[in-house]
Amino acid sequence: MRKKVIYLFLAAVCALVVPFAAAGCSKDGGKVIKINEVTHSVFYAPMYLADALGYFEDEGFEIELTNGGGADATMAAVLSGGADIGFCGPEAAIYVAIGGSDDMPKVFGQLTKRDGSFLVGRNREDDFDWSALAGKNILAGRKGGVPAMTFEYVLKEDNVSATLNYDVAFNMMTAAFESGISDYCTMFEPAASEFEAAGKGYIVASVGQKSGEIPYTCFMAKQSYIDKNGDKIEGFLRAVTKAIKYTNSADTSEIAKKLAPYFDGTSENSLKKSIESYKAIDAWVSDMAMKKQSFERLQDVIESAGELEKRVKFEDVVLTDVAHRIYEEVYA
Repeated sequence: MRKKVIYLFLAAVCALVVPFAAAGCSKDGGKVIKINEVTHSVFYAPMYLADALGYFEDEGFEIELTNGGGADATMAAVLSGGADIGFCGPEAAIYVAIGGSDDMPKVFGQLTKRDGSFLVGRNREDDFDWSALAGKNILAGRKGGVPAMTFEYVLKEDNVSATLNYDVAFNMMTAAFESGISDYCTMFEPAASEFEAAGKGYIVASVGQKSGEIPYTCFMAKQSYIDKNGDKIEGFLRAVTKAIKYTNSADTSEIAKKLAPYFDGTSENSLKKSIESYKAIDAWVSDMAMKKQSFERLQDVIESAGELEKRVKFEDVVLTDVAHRIYEEVYA
């Protein structure tokens, strides 16, 4: 575990993050919130829609996105000050809490409540059963990351023995699978739908539907940033909560049109299908305040994977008051 924390600090110096600016942002000094996202996916649609619908602008700021390509690099950006807010799995904050920090990152809002990846195979399997993975090789993410640990948990629950390939970087998995590595690969949307539309493979199952609810992707920031920027944290939560409400109620074709500028080269049809897939598995929370029960289940999953040195207290890592108050305000 200590190696994980040391790696996070080293990654803060040497990790490469790829800029992905939100559409229409002018980036004016203190009015900008720098966010490093673990990857770029339709799974995170409400965050992009908060920008597209002008909700961030209504709160008096803009966002600037960079893509970390993994939770370790995202947390590294937060620890180094390269990002104001990290958007990734809460396990990153748990690892830092165990290792200790003078300025502890705190989770202040949750966006997704289940795994957002879909299992992609090389052949069509209309009657897919998880037992079919016995003896197979699967690209499932980085060792110690929530995607890989959730997949491990699913296999253990069904007593399925398979080989998980942890050697490929998270943002390179689709390309590796296309090159012939492994029998199956987990992919987020719109990558999964685009891969299938190109005739390169077939979506056979939803990992999130199988695994059940778990706090999967959250917003976190150092305590010092939260203390100094309470107005921005509140405004950010209000904007995203309003966007979640919109996403869950709006027509998928309308959503796809608004998302198109954030996914250059992806067809609106693929975006529409991606949104439908995530709506079908009830991917997003309504109240962004993480629940203690969900947090403990996450630690169960990490513990099951052999990646948890010790459990941490919910109150030491998670803040809920502002997010819940915003939820009551928006849904009143």
